[in-house]
Amino acid sequence: MDVQTPQLHFEPGEREPELIHFRAKSRDWASCLFTGLTGLATWLILGMLGVILVNILVNGWTGLSWRFIISNSDQDMFDVNKAGVLPMIVGTAARVILMTLFVIPVGVTTAIYLTEYARTTSLLTRIIRGAVNNLAGVPSIVFGLFGLGFFILFVGGLMDRSVLGGGPEPRWGKPAILWASLTLAVMTLPVVIVATEESLKAIPQGLREASLALGATKLQTILQIVLPQAMPGIMTGGILSVSRAAGEVAPILFTGAAYYMASYPKALTDQFMDLGYHVFILSTQSPNIEQTRPILYATVVVLLLLTFALNFVAILIRTRMRKQMRALH
Repeated sequence: MDVQTPQLHFEPGEREPELIHFRAKSRDWASCLFTGLTGLATWLILGMLGVILVNILVNGWTGLSWRFIISNSDQDMFDVNKAGVLPMIVGTAARVILMTLFVIPVGVTTAIYLTEYARTTSLLTRIIRGAVNNLAGVPSIVFGLFGLGFFILFVGGLMDRSVLGGGPEPRWGKPAILWASLTLAVMTLPVVIVATEESLKAIPQGLREASLALGATKLQTILQIVLPQAMPGIMTGGILSVSRAAGEVAPILFTGAAYYMASYPKALTDQFMDLGYHVFILSTQSPNIEQTRPILYATVVVLLLLTFALNFVAILIRTRMRKQMRALH
């Protein structure tokens, strides 16, 4: 017995087709309204960013010069004609590079464990993920106090007592570029973990299964198959961590930043001058704020240029890795 699908027939006087067309138009208007609101929000953010950058460049261009970038403030850091920021550039670049060397291995290892080894329903996995999420919401000044209490007083003091025998002059139990970099590494750890996790999850499961089917161990699969494919995403996490850490001041206030130094940091136990901390000094400690305003804005311009340069180098490395991976395929 054949069953025929009933067909709908509309008489000439019926208005059902117009009603369907009207509903389609309503959906289109709502979509256009939502698209316009999201576009307006995007342009509003870009506009605020543009206003900030233009204001900094206009006010800082007069105090920016080649002598200002490559010289040191030997006499007066508040004098426009004598101030220089080369020690701050060296200190900022050094602590960001050290922070990256510390945070990338720990963050990537943690993300590999959470993605490849840990069970999603286990209590330990939930505790680790909760700790990472809570760590991302801690204020930066709290990280500075943590670095002072844990790295300097506890770890550094313990090293002085065990290595130097508790001499009168501490070597490790004092503010240093090492402790400032480790504090920044702890602060940016959630950024690297989350970015690496997302990159690892984006690798097709079939690649892992094919590697295991060919006789490779799980560790070999991760090191030779998964990690190379996820390396661009890992570099993205490193770029985000550099962007956040380059301008942070609160975590280094108590852990390594110096008000003034006549020399550059030569060891991990030395203090350092920092562009962000120097901006804080110029804006709060200057005897004549109007006189030092060009130096203040010029220092901010240098800090932005240094941050962009570090990010640009990381982006170039990531782009090269992507090209190499595409060539292999």
